Amino acid sequence: MASSSSSPLSPTTRIMNELANYRKEPNPALESLGPVSEDDLFHWTTVLKGAEGTAYEGGRWKIDIKIPENYPHKAPEMKFLTSICHPNVHLKTGEICLDLLTNNWSAVCSISATLTSVQQLLASPEWDSPLNVDAAAVLRAGDTVGYESLVRVWSVLHAGKPPTLG
Repeated sequence: MASSSSSPLSPTTRIMNELANYRKEPNPALESLGPVSEDDLFHWTTVLKGAEGTAYEGGRWKIDIKIPENYPHKAPEMKFLTSICHPNVHLKTGEICLDLLTNNWSAVCSISATLTSVQQLLASPEWDSPLNVDAAAVLRAGDTVGYESLVRVWSVLHAGKPPTLG
Protein backbone atom coordinates (compact mmCIF):
# COMPACT_ATOMS: atom_id res chain seq x y z
CA MET A 1 0.00 0.00 0.00
CA ALA A 2 1.47 3.35 -1.04
CA SER A 3 1.62 6.08 1.54
CA SER A 4 -0.11 9.34 0.81
CA SER A 5 1.67 12.66 0.90
CA SER A 6 -0.58 13.76 3.77
CA SER A 7 0.51 10.94 6.09
CA PRO A 8 2.54 11.97 9.14
CA LEU A 9 6.33 11.82 8.98
CA SER A 10 8.04 8.70 10.25
CA PRO A 11 9.89 9.18 13.54
CA THR A 12 13.24 8.87 11.72
CA THR A 13 12.27 11.51 9.14
CA ARG A 14 11.00 13.82 11.87
CA ILE A 15 14.22 13.40 13.87
CA MET A 16 16.37 14.07 10.79
CA ASN A 17 14.32 17.20 10.01
CA GLU A 18 14.76 18.47 13.57
CA LEU A 19 18.50 17.89 13.42
CA ALA A 20 18.74 19.69 10.07
CA ASN A 21 16.68 22.61 11.44
CA TYR A 22 18.94 22.87 14.50
CA ARG A 23 22.05 22.88 12.33
CA LYS A 24 20.57 25.65 10.13
CA GLU A 25 19.34 27.71 13.07
CA PRO A 26 21.14 26.73 16.28
CA ASN A 27 19.30 27.21 19.55
CA PRO A 28 21.08 29.88 21.65
CA ALA A 29 20.23 27.89 24.81
CA LEU A 30 22.41 25.03 23.58
CA GLU A 31 26.11 24.62 23.01
CA SER A 32 25.57 21.42 21.04
CA LEU A 33 22.79 18.98 20.12
CA GLY A 34 22.75 15.77 18.16
CA PRO A 35 22.91 11.99 18.12
CA VAL A 36 25.44 10.29 20.39
CA SER A 37 26.50 8.22 17.37
CA GLU A 38 25.57 7.91 13.70
CA ASP A 39 24.34 4.38 14.41
CA ASP A 40 21.51 5.45 16.73
CA LEU A 41 19.32 8.41 15.76
CA PHE A 42 17.12 7.79 18.80
CA HIS A 43 19.81 8.61 21.38
CA TRP A 44 20.97 12.22 21.54
CA THR A 45 22.95 14.40 23.86
CA THR A 46 23.11 18.13 24.35
CA VAL A 47 25.05 20.69 26.33
CA LEU A 48 22.66 23.20 27.87
CA LYS A 49 23.97 26.67 28.72
CA GLY A 50 22.98 28.45 31.91
CA ALA A 51 20.73 31.38 31.04
CA GLU A 52 22.23 34.86 31.22
CA GLY A 53 21.25 36.85 34.27
CA THR A 54 20.63 33.74 36.41
CA ALA A 55 22.73 31.94 39.01
CA TYR A 56 23.27 29.27 36.32
CA GLU A 57 24.96 31.71 33.89
CA GLY A 58 28.35 30.42 32.76
CA GLY A 59 27.58 26.78 33.54
CA ARG A 60 27.26 23.98 31.00
CA TRP A 61 25.18 20.86 31.65
CA LYS A 62 25.17 17.68 29.60
CA ILE A 63 21.70 16.18 29.10
CA ASP A 64 20.97 12.69 27.83
CA ILE A 65 18.01 12.42 25.44
CA LYS A 66 16.32 9.13 24.59
CA ILE A 67 13.80 9.47 21.78
CA PRO A 68 10.98 6.89 21.79
CA GLU A 69 10.16 4.90 18.67
CA ASN A 70 6.72 6.55 18.51
CA TYR A 71 8.16 10.10 18.62
CA PRO A 72 6.74 12.74 18.29
CA HIS A 73 3.58 11.22 19.75
CA LYS A 74 5.46 10.44 22.94
CA ALA A 75 7.88 12.83 24.65
CA PRO A 76 11.60 12.17 24.66
CA GLU A 77 13.16 11.16 27.97
CA MET A 78 15.66 13.73 29.17
CA LYS A 79 17.92 13.67 32.19
CA PHE A 80 20.87 15.70 33.36
CA LEU A 81 24.17 13.84 33.22
CA THR A 82 26.01 16.79 34.77
CA SER A 83 25.06 17.25 38.40
CA ILE A 84 22.86 20.30 38.94
CA CYS A 85 21.31 21.94 41.99
CA HIS A 86 17.66 22.67 41.20
CA PRO A 87 14.35 21.89 42.95
CA ASN A 88 12.93 20.20 39.83
CA VAL A 89 15.93 18.00 39.03
CA HIS A 90 16.79 14.89 41.03
CA LEU A 91 20.26 15.40 42.44
CA LYS A 92 21.40 11.79 41.92
CA THR A 93 19.50 10.56 38.84
CA GLY A 94 19.24 13.81 36.86
CA GLU A 95 15.49 13.22 36.32
CA ILE A 96 13.70 16.42 35.26
CA CYS A 97 10.26 17.33 36.59
CA LEU A 98 8.73 19.36 33.76
CA ASP A 99 5.09 19.02 32.66
CA LEU A 100 6.10 19.35 29.02
CA LEU A 101 8.01 16.06 29.31
CA THR A 102 4.97 14.26 30.71
CA ASN A 103 1.36 15.46 30.83
CA ASN A 104 1.64 18.51 28.54
CA TRP A 105 3.64 16.94 25.70
CA SER A 106 2.40 17.67 22.19
CA ALA A 107 3.58 16.26 18.88
CA VAL A 108 4.20 19.83 17.68
CA CYS A 109 7.01 20.21 20.23
CA SER A 110 10.56 19.73 19.03
CA ILE A 111 13.55 18.49 20.98
CA SER A 112 15.28 21.87 20.66
CA ALA A 113 12.22 23.81 21.85
CA THR A 114 11.79 21.40 24.75
CA LEU A 115 15.37 22.06 25.79
CA THR A 116 14.63 25.79 25.76
CA SER A 117 11.83 25.00 28.23
CA VAL A 118 14.32 23.11 30.39
CA GLN A 119 16.59 26.17 30.38
CA GLN A 120 13.60 28.35 31.34
CA LEU A 121 12.79 25.95 34.18
CA LEU A 122 16.25 26.61 35.62
CA ALA A 123 15.39 30.31 35.87
CA SER A 124 11.87 29.67 37.24
CA PRO A 125 11.92 26.73 39.66
CA GLU A 126 8.65 25.17 40.80
CA TRP A 127 9.14 24.25 44.42
CA ASP A 128 5.62 22.76 44.78
CA SER A 129 6.66 19.50 43.07
CA PRO A 130 10.33 19.12 43.91
CA LEU A 131 12.65 16.27 43.09
CA ASN A 132 15.36 17.99 45.16
CA VAL A 133 13.53 18.75 48.41
CA ASP A 134 16.53 20.48 49.99
CA ALA A 135 16.83 23.08 47.23
CA ALA A 136 13.05 23.56 47.31
CA ALA A 137 13.11 24.06 51.11
CA VAL A 138 15.64 26.90 50.80
CA LEU A 139 13.38 28.65 48.27
CA ARG A 140 10.22 27.96 50.29
CA ALA A 141 11.91 29.61 53.28
CA GLY A 142 12.34 32.73 51.13
CA ASP A 143 16.14 32.53 51.10
CA THR A 144 16.71 33.48 47.46
CA VAL A 145 20.26 34.71 48.18
CA GLY A 146 21.14 31.41 49.86
CA TYR A 147 19.61 29.40 47.01
CA GLU A 148 21.45 31.38 44.33
CA SER A 149 24.74 31.03 46.25
CA LEU A 150 24.19 27.28 46.45
CA VAL A 151 23.47 27.13 42.70
CA ARG A 152 26.59 29.17 41.88
CA VAL A 153 28.87 26.99 44.02
CA TRP A 154 27.34 23.80 42.56
CA SER A 155 27.77 25.20 39.05
CA VAL A 156 31.44 26.01 39.67
CA LEU A 157 32.08 22.55 41.14
CA HIS A 158 30.16 20.52 38.53
CA ALA A 159 29.28 22.56 35.43
CA GLY A 160 32.41 24.47 34.50
CA LYS A 161 31.12 27.84 35.67
CA PRO A 162 34.03 30.23 36.20
CA PRO A 163 34.34 31.24 39.87
CA THR A 164 33.60 34.86 40.70
CA LEU A 165 34.27 37.01 43.72
CA GLY A 166 31.63 39.02 45.48
